[in-house]
Amino acid sequence: MLFDSTLRKELARGFGATLVVILTIVITMMLIRVLGQAASGAVAPADVVLLMGYTVLSHLPTILALSLFIAIVVTLGRMYRDSEMAIWFSSGLALTRFIAPVLRVSWPVLLVVAILVLVVWPWGNRSSAELRERYEQRSDLSRVTPGVFQTSRDGRRVFFIEKGSDESMNARGVFVLSNDEHAEALTSARSAHVENVGTDRFLVLDNGQRNQADRESGERTLAHFARYHVLVGEQQVQSAANRSPKTIRTLDLVRTPTARNQGELIWRLGLLFGAVNLVLLAIGLAAINPRRATNWNLLFALLGFVVYYNLINLSQAWVSVGRFALGPSLALVHGGAFVLAFTLMWWRDHGAVWRPFWVRRAARAQ
Repeated sequence: MLFDSTLRKELARGFGATLVVILTIVITMMLIRVLGQAASGAVAPADVVLLMGYTVLSHLPTILALSLFIAIVVTLGRMYRDSEMAIWFSSGLALTRFIAPVLRVSWPVLLVVAILVLVVWPWGNRSSAELRERYEQRSDLSRVTPGVFQTSRDGRRVFFIEKGSDESMNARGVFVLSNDEHAEALTSARSAHVENVGTDRFLVLDNGQRNQADRESGERTLAHFARYHVLVGEQQVQSAANRSPKTIRTLDLVRTPTARNQGELIWRLGLLFGAVNLVLLAIGLAAINPRRATNWNLLFALLGFVVYYNLINLSQAWVSVGRFALGPSLALVHGGAFVLAFTLMWWRDHGAVWRPFWVRRAARAQ
């Protein structure tokens, strides 16, 4: 049918263009953010591309839902503005007739959103957390870049090396500034390397000196050494799944229905149900007056998108603290949005019934 094919082609083009624009903006913002974290030493520079990929994957369900929502509102809004909708309505088509062709375009996107939310989201969070934790729990010397001052994990030591080798964990021209409550010490050595003794790791400094100043008495001591051992403990990387519900698989969330797990589960289901409801809401929110040059419907539609997704986050908080159960929260937020979408479409088709009587009387008098 001409109606279905025309609408589906225009929706597909609008969705593709909107997705490219939003995805480009998000990737740029995420790249700047991850590069800033790498520059501050929070993540490894070699993991920037991986972390950016995991971050984009975590935001992709929202990006897809927003792109689809905007594409439907813009496409149907243009049809209202060019009086195409008036032609379709005069031929006997109701606004609810647009649901079928819109869903034919939307169902592949909704399927991708479901896979991303239920499967990819916990995997990406778990992988990203393990990368960050592995870098944070590396030994202090292995985190040092030649020519760059680097602070230890506890913030009490600052390292600087002139030249280093990542393969052999050897370094030359090593300077270590140590601070604690009682003393401040500056240790320098011509070379250093890492030795493993049992389960402990030691940083071994060769041919250097240690200059220490006591904070209480002000006494200074200078000591020369041929070899100096510093214990550098490495904690094993813990499983990220034990730390945050965001990293737990969806089936595990269902099997262990704690308050925090149910809060995470309602958020994942909320993104999926929200994407479906936004498709229906967009059909009713796209209506505009063709006699007006303004396009306020897109602004109100985006405002509705922000409010709806804030309600999803609010429902997660309610369930996480035990104020509401999983079922009633889903029915209240997403069931209410579903009813609102069909009510809005019905009101667009039968708007004259809802006009006040004095407005209808004035229209008949004209």
